[in-house]
Amino acid sequence: MIAVPVETAERRKLVRWLLGISVATVAWVFAYGQLTNFADAAVELLGVSRQTRFGEALHFFFYDSPKVVLLLTGIVFVMGIVQTFFSPERTRAMLSGKREGVGNVLAASLGIVTPFCSCSAVPLFIGFLSAGVPLGVTFSFLISAPMVNEVALVLLFGMFGWKVAALYLVMGLLVAIVAGLVIGKLKMERYLEDWVQKILGGQAAHPAGEAISWNGRFAAGLAHIREIVGRVWPYILAGIALGAGIHGYVPEDFMASFMGKDVWWAVPAAVVLGVPMYTNAAGIIPIVEALIGKGAALGTVLAFMMSVIALSAPEMIILRKALKPPLIATFAGVVACGILLVGYVFNLLL
Repeated sequence: MIAVPVETAERRKLVRWLLGISVATVAWVFAYGQLTNFADAAVELLGVSRQTRFGEALHFFFYDSPKVVLLLTGIVFVMGIVQTFFSPERTRAMLSGKREGVGNVLAASLGIVTPFCSCSAVPLFIGFLSAGVPLGVTFSFLISAPMVNEVALVLLFGMFGWKVAALYLVMGLLVAIVAGLVIGKLKMERYLEDWVQKILGGQAAHPAGEAISWNGRFAAGLAHIREIVGRVWPYILAGIALGAGIHGYVPEDFMASFMGKDVWWAVPAAVVLGVPMYTNAAGIIPIVEALIGKGAALGTVLAFMMSVIALSAPEMIILRKALKPPLIATFAGVVACGILLVGYVFNLLL
Protein backbone atom coordinates (compact mmCIF):
# COMPACT_ATOMS: atom_id res chain seq x y z
CA MET A 1 0.00 0.00 0.00
CA ILE A 2 1.42 3.36 -1.09
CA ALA A 3 1.38 6.06 1.55
CA VAL A 4 -0.14 9.38 0.47
CA PRO A 5 2.08 12.36 1.37
CA VAL A 6 0.63 14.54 4.12
CA GLU A 7 0.71 17.62 1.89
CA THR A 8 -1.27 15.85 -0.84
CA ALA A 9 -3.85 14.58 1.64
CA GLU A 10 -4.28 18.08 3.05
CA ARG A 11 -4.71 19.50 -0.44
CA ARG A 12 -7.40 16.95 -1.27
CA LYS A 13 -9.16 17.70 1.99
CA LEU A 14 -9.06 21.41 1.17
CA VAL A 15 -10.63 20.75 -2.23
CA ARG A 16 -13.43 18.80 -0.55
CA TRP A 17 -13.98 21.64 1.91
CA LEU A 18 -14.14 24.24 -0.87
CA LEU A 19 -16.51 22.09 -2.91
CA GLY A 20 -18.75 21.46 0.08
CA ILE A 21 -18.80 25.15 1.07
CA SER A 22 -19.59 26.16 -2.52
CA VAL A 23 -22.54 23.77 -2.69
CA ALA A 24 -23.73 24.85 0.77
CA THR A 25 -23.49 28.53 -0.19
CA VAL A 26 -25.58 28.03 -3.32
CA ALA A 27 -28.13 26.06 -1.31
CA TRP A 28 -28.17 28.77 1.39
CA VAL A 29 -28.76 31.57 -1.12
CA PHE A 30 -31.48 29.57 -2.88
CA ALA A 31 -33.22 28.71 0.38
CA TYR A 32 -33.08 32.32 1.59
CA GLY A 33 -34.61 33.50 -1.68
CA GLN A 34 -37.46 31.01 -1.35
CA LEU A 35 -38.57 31.93 2.18
CA THR A 36 -41.76 33.66 1.08
CA ASN A 37 -42.67 30.84 -1.31
CA PHE A 38 -41.98 28.30 1.43
CA ALA A 39 -44.22 30.13 3.91
CA ASP A 40 -46.97 30.49 1.29
CA ALA A 41 -46.80 26.78 0.46
CA ALA A 42 -46.76 25.73 4.13
CA VAL A 43 -49.87 27.76 4.95
CA GLU A 44 -51.65 26.51 1.83
CA LEU A 45 -50.70 22.90 2.64
CA LEU A 46 -52.31 23.28 6.06
CA GLY A 47 -55.50 24.50 4.39
CA VAL A 48 -55.50 27.85 6.22
CA SER A 49 -56.33 31.14 4.53
CA ARG A 50 -53.71 33.81 4.98
CA GLN A 51 -56.50 36.36 5.11
CA THR A 52 -57.31 35.15 8.61
CA ARG A 53 -55.33 36.20 11.67
CA PHE A 54 -54.36 32.60 12.34
CA GLY A 55 -53.19 32.17 8.76
CA GLU A 56 -51.10 35.34 8.97
CA ALA A 57 -49.55 34.10 12.23
CA LEU A 58 -48.65 30.77 10.63
CA HIS A 59 -47.16 32.52 7.61
CA PHE A 60 -45.07 34.70 9.93
CA PHE A 61 -43.73 31.63 11.76
CA PHE A 62 -42.91 29.66 8.61
CA TYR A 63 -41.12 32.69 7.13
CA ASP A 64 -39.15 33.93 10.14
CA SER A 65 -38.07 30.57 11.60
CA PRO A 66 -35.98 29.38 8.64
CA LYS A 67 -34.79 32.94 7.99
CA VAL A 68 -33.30 33.37 11.45
CA VAL A 69 -31.81 29.84 11.49
CA LEU A 70 -30.22 30.43 8.08
CA LEU A 71 -28.78 33.76 9.22
CA LEU A 72 -27.49 32.25 12.43
CA THR A 73 -25.85 29.31 10.63
CA GLY A 74 -24.15 31.45 8.00
CA ILE A 75 -22.93 34.16 10.37
CA VAL A 76 -21.71 31.72 13.01
CA PHE A 77 -19.73 29.76 10.40
CA VAL A 78 -18.02 32.92 9.15
CA MET A 79 -17.35 34.12 12.69
CA GLY A 80 -15.88 30.74 13.55
CA ILE A 81 -13.37 31.16 10.74
CA VAL A 82 -12.65 34.78 11.70
CA GLN A 83 -11.99 33.67 15.26
CA THR A 84 -9.06 31.54 14.07
CA PHE A 85 -7.29 34.71 12.86
CA PHE A 86 -7.91 36.82 15.95
CA SER A 87 -7.89 35.61 19.50
CA PRO A 88 -10.61 37.08 21.77
CA GLU A 89 -7.90 38.92 23.71
CA ARG A 90 -6.58 40.65 20.59
CA THR A 91 -10.08 41.53 19.37
CA ARG A 92 -11.05 42.99 22.72
CA ALA A 93 -7.82 44.98 22.82
CA MET A 94 -8.66 46.52 19.45
CA LEU A 95 -12.15 47.60 20.51
CA SER A 96 -11.87 48.30 24.22
CA GLY A 97 -10.28 50.94 26.43
CA LYS A 98 -9.89 54.30 24.79
CA ARG A 99 -11.39 52.92 21.57
CA GLU A 100 -14.52 51.57 23.21
CA GLY A 101 -16.60 54.60 22.28
CA VAL A 102 -15.44 54.31 18.67
CA GLY A 103 -16.42 50.65 18.71
CA ASN A 104 -19.91 51.54 19.92
CA VAL A 105 -20.30 54.17 17.19
CA LEU A 106 -19.12 51.75 14.50
CA ALA A 107 -21.40 48.97 15.76
CA ALA A 108 -24.41 51.29 15.91
CA SER A 109 -23.62 52.62 12.43
CA LEU A 110 -23.37 49.06 11.11
CA GLY A 111 -26.90 48.53 12.39
CA ILE A 112 -28.19 51.22 10.01
CA VAL A 113 -27.21 49.22 6.93
CA THR A 114 -28.37 45.84 8.24
CA PRO A 115 -32.16 45.68 7.79
CA PHE A 116 -32.73 43.03 10.48
CA CYS A 117 -35.61 42.67 12.87
CA SER A 118 -34.62 42.14 16.49
CA CYS A 119 -34.59 38.35 16.26
CA SER A 120 -32.61 38.39 13.01
CA ALA A 121 -30.01 40.67 14.62
CA VAL A 122 -29.42 38.18 17.45
CA PRO A 123 -27.32 35.78 15.29
CA LEU A 124 -24.82 38.53 14.45
CA PHE A 125 -24.87 39.64 18.09
CA ILE A 126 -23.88 36.12 19.14
CA GLY A 127 -21.31 36.01 16.35
CA PHE A 128 -19.73 39.24 17.62
CA LEU A 129 -19.55 37.80 21.12
CA SER A 130 -17.98 34.62 19.82
CA ALA A 131 -15.28 36.68 18.08
CA GLY A 132 -14.42 38.41 21.34
CA VAL A 133 -16.03 41.80 20.62
CA PRO A 134 -16.77 43.63 23.92
CA LEU A 135 -20.23 43.19 25.38
CA GLY A 136 -21.20 46.87 25.27
CA VAL A 137 -20.20 47.16 21.60
CA THR A 138 -22.29 44.14 20.64
CA PHE A 139 -25.29 45.64 22.43
CA SER A 140 -24.92 48.87 20.44
CA PHE A 141 -25.34 46.79 17.29
CA LEU A 142 -28.20 44.72 18.72
CA ILE A 143 -30.15 47.90 19.54
CA SER A 144 -29.37 49.81 16.36
CA ALA A 145 -29.91 47.04 13.79
CA PRO A 146 -33.68 46.63 14.19
CA MET A 147 -34.43 50.17 15.34
CA VAL A 148 -32.38 52.45 13.06
CA ASN A 149 -32.13 50.82 9.65
CA GLU A 150 -32.62 52.21 6.17
CA VAL A 151 -36.07 50.64 5.85
CA ALA A 152 -37.36 52.55 8.89
CA LEU A 153 -35.72 55.79 7.74
CA VAL A 154 -37.06 55.62 4.19
CA LEU A 155 -40.59 54.86 5.36
CA LEU A 156 -40.49 57.60 7.99
CA PHE A 157 -39.19 60.05 5.39
CA GLY A 158 -41.96 59.12 2.97
CA MET A 159 -44.72 59.39 5.57
CA PHE A 160 -43.61 62.24 7.85
CA GLY A 161 -40.83 64.14 6.05
CA TRP A 162 -37.08 64.53 6.45
CA LYS A 163 -37.17 66.30 9.81
CA VAL A 164 -38.88 63.38 11.53
CA ALA A 165 -36.61 60.86 9.78
CA ALA A 166 -33.44 62.81 10.68
CA LEU A 167 -34.46 63.30 14.31
CA TYR A 168 -35.34 59.61 14.58
CA LEU A 169 -31.92 58.69 13.12
CA VAL A 170 -30.04 60.90 15.58
CA MET A 171 -32.05 59.83 18.62
CA GLY A 172 -31.99 56.16 17.69
CA LEU A 173 -28.21 56.17 17.25
CA LEU A 174 -27.79 57.97 20.56
CA VAL A 175 -29.90 55.34 22.31
CA ALA A 176 -27.83 52.53 20.77
CA ILE A 177 -24.44 54.12 21.46
CA VAL A 178 -25.17 55.35 25.00
CA ALA A 179 -26.94 52.13 26.02
CA GLY A 180 -23.99 50.09 24.74
CA LEU A 181 -21.53 52.31 26.61
CA VAL A 182 -23.54 52.04 29.83
CA ILE A 183 -23.78 48.25 29.61
CA GLY A 184 -20.06 48.07 28.80
CA LYS A 185 -19.13 50.22 31.81
CA LEU A 186 -21.22 48.03 34.13
CA LYS A 187 -18.84 45.10 33.37
CA MET A 188 -21.62 42.50 33.28
CA GLU A 189 -19.73 39.78 31.42
CA ARG A 190 -20.28 37.53 34.46
CA TYR A 191 -23.95 37.44 33.51
CA LEU A 192 -23.23 35.79 30.18
CA GLU A 193 -24.05 32.10 30.12
CA ASP A 194 -21.09 29.84 30.90
CA TRP A 195 -20.63 28.63 27.33
CA VAL A 196 -20.39 32.24 26.10
CA GLN A 197 -17.93 33.14 28.87
CA LYS A 198 -15.68 30.30 27.76
CA ILE A 199 -15.62 31.75 24.26
CA LEU A 200 -14.88 35.24 25.54
CA GLY A 201 -12.21 33.86 27.84
CA GLY A 202 -10.41 32.23 24.96
CA GLN A 203 -11.10 28.66 26.11
CA ALA A 204 -12.93 27.89 22.88
CA ALA A 205 -10.62 29.90 20.62
CA HIS A 206 -7.57 28.87 18.70
CA PRO A 207 -4.43 29.99 20.55
CA ALA A 208 -3.01 33.24 19.21
CA GLY A 209 0.07 32.89 17.08
CA GLU A 210 -0.31 29.15 16.48
CA ALA A 211 -0.27 28.18 12.83
CA ILE A 212 -3.50 26.77 11.48
CA SER A 213 -4.38 25.56 8.00
CA TRP A 214 -7.49 26.49 6.04
CA ASN A 215 -8.75 22.98 6.68
CA GLY A 216 -8.51 23.76 10.38
CA ARG A 217 -10.25 27.12 9.91
CA PHE A 218 -13.17 25.56 8.05
CA ALA A 219 -13.40 22.82 10.67
CA ALA A 220 -13.50 25.52 13.37
CA GLY A 221 -16.38 27.22 11.54
CA LEU A 222 -18.33 23.96 11.39
CA ALA A 223 -17.65 23.28 15.06
CA HIS A 224 -18.90 26.79 15.81
CA ILE A 225 -22.20 25.97 14.12
CA ARG A 226 -22.60 22.78 16.13
CA GLU A 227 -21.76 24.57 19.37
CA ILE A 228 -23.87 27.70 19.01
CA VAL A 229 -26.74 26.77 16.67
CA GLY A 230 -27.12 23.49 18.48
CA ARG A 231 -27.66 25.40 21.73
CA VAL A 232 -29.96 28.24 20.67
CA TRP A 233 -32.29 26.85 18.00
CA PRO A 234 -35.05 25.79 20.44
CA TYR A 235 -35.07 29.32 21.85
CA ILE A 236 -35.27 30.74 18.34
CA LEU A 237 -38.33 28.66 17.53
CA ALA A 238 -39.97 29.48 20.85
CA GLY A 239 -39.35 33.19 20.42
CA ILE A 240 -40.63 33.32 16.87
CA ALA A 241 -43.67 31.23 17.81
CA LEU A 242 -44.54 33.85 20.42
CA GLY A 243 -44.01 36.61 17.88
CA ALA A 244 -46.19 34.82 15.36
CA GLY A 245 -48.97 34.44 17.91
CA ILE A 246 -48.93 38.17 18.56
CA HIS A 247 -48.44 39.21 14.93
CA GLY A 248 -51.60 40.57 13.37
CA TYR A 249 -53.34 41.19 16.70
CA VAL A 250 -52.30 44.81 17.21
CA PRO A 251 -55.19 46.63 18.95
CA GLU A 252 -54.92 49.94 17.08
CA ASP A 253 -58.16 51.48 18.35
CA PHE A 254 -57.33 50.71 21.97
CA MET A 255 -53.81 52.12 21.70
CA ALA A 256 -54.91 55.29 19.92
CA SER A 257 -57.47 55.90 22.64
CA PHE A 258 -54.76 56.81 25.16
CA MET A 259 -51.80 57.66 22.92
CA GLY A 260 -53.50 60.85 21.83
CA LYS A 261 -54.03 62.14 25.37
CA ASP A 262 -51.70 64.79 26.74
CA VAL A 263 -50.70 62.87 29.86
CA TRP A 264 -47.22 62.04 31.15
CA TRP A 265 -47.83 58.31 31.41
CA ALA A 266 -48.78 57.86 27.73
CA VAL A 267 -45.16 57.33 26.62
CA PRO A 268 -44.21 54.71 29.26
CA ALA A 269 -47.56 52.98 28.72
CA ALA A 270 -46.85 52.81 25.00
CA VAL A 271 -43.39 51.30 25.68
CA VAL A 272 -44.83 48.66 28.02
CA LEU A 273 -47.53 47.83 25.49
CA GLY A 274 -44.99 47.44 22.68
CA VAL A 275 -42.67 44.98 24.42
CA PRO A 276 -44.89 41.86 24.07
CA MET A 277 -45.40 42.51 20.37
CA TYR A 278 -43.03 41.61 17.57
CA THR A 279 -42.51 42.79 14.02
CA ASN A 280 -39.89 44.61 11.98
CA ALA A 281 -39.70 48.27 10.96
CA ALA A 282 -41.50 47.69 7.67
CA GLY A 283 -44.32 45.91 9.49
CA ILE A 284 -44.77 48.40 12.33
CA ILE A 285 -44.59 51.72 10.42
CA PRO A 286 -47.98 51.25 8.69
CA ILE A 287 -49.41 50.75 12.18
CA VAL A 288 -47.63 53.94 13.27
CA GLU A 289 -49.24 55.80 10.38
CA ALA A 290 -52.66 54.43 11.31
CA LEU A 291 -52.24 55.48 14.94
CA ILE A 292 -51.11 58.96 13.93
CA GLY A 293 -54.18 59.19 11.71
CA LYS A 294 -56.37 58.39 14.71
CA GLY A 295 -54.94 61.28 16.69
CA ALA A 296 -52.06 59.66 18.61
CA ALA A 297 -49.06 61.84 19.48
CA LEU A 298 -46.03 61.28 17.24
CA GLY A 299 -43.50 60.87 20.08
CA THR A 300 -45.72 58.41 21.94
CA VAL A 301 -46.27 56.34 18.81
CA LEU A 302 -42.56 56.32 17.92
CA ALA A 303 -41.72 55.19 21.46
CA PHE A 304 -44.19 52.34 20.95
CA MET A 305 -42.57 51.53 17.60
CA MET A 306 -39.07 51.48 19.07
CA SER A 307 -40.09 49.20 21.93
CA VAL A 308 -41.73 46.77 19.49
CA ILE A 309 -38.63 46.45 17.29
CA ALA A 310 -35.86 46.84 19.92
CA LEU A 311 -37.34 45.23 23.06
CA SER A 312 -39.56 42.47 21.74
CA ALA A 313 -40.40 39.53 24.00
CA PRO A 314 -39.34 36.97 21.34
CA GLU A 315 -35.92 38.64 21.18
CA MET A 316 -35.57 38.29 24.96
CA ILE A 317 -36.45 34.60 24.78
CA ILE A 318 -33.73 33.99 22.18
CA LEU A 319 -31.19 36.07 24.09
CA ARG A 320 -31.91 34.07 27.24
CA LYS A 321 -29.82 31.20 25.90
CA ALA A 322 -26.74 33.45 25.83
CA LEU A 323 -27.51 35.94 28.62
CA LYS A 324 -28.51 35.50 32.24
CA PRO A 325 -31.63 37.30 33.56
CA PRO A 326 -29.78 40.19 35.29
CA LEU A 327 -28.08 41.15 32.02
CA ILE A 328 -31.31 40.87 30.03
CA ALA A 329 -33.07 43.04 32.63
CA THR A 330 -30.26 45.63 32.51
CA PHE A 331 -30.36 45.69 28.71
CA ALA A 332 -34.13 46.14 28.69
CA GLY A 333 -34.03 48.81 31.40
CA VAL A 334 -31.29 50.91 29.79
CA VAL A 335 -32.88 50.75 26.33
CA ALA A 336 -36.34 51.50 27.76
CA CYS A 337 -34.98 54.65 29.42
CA GLY A 338 -33.52 55.76 26.09
CA ILE A 339 -36.79 55.09 24.29
CA LEU A 340 -38.73 57.06 26.90
CA LEU A 341 -36.38 59.99 26.32
CA VAL A 342 -36.95 59.77 22.55
CA GLY A 343 -40.72 59.77 23.04
CA TYR A 344 -40.71 62.81 25.29
CA VAL A 345 -38.28 64.72 23.02
CA PHE A 346 -40.43 64.10 19.94
CA ASN A 347 -43.58 65.17 21.77
CA LEU A 348 -41.83 68.29 22.99
CA LEU A 349 -40.27 69.35 19.67
CA LEU A 350 -42.89 68.26 17.13
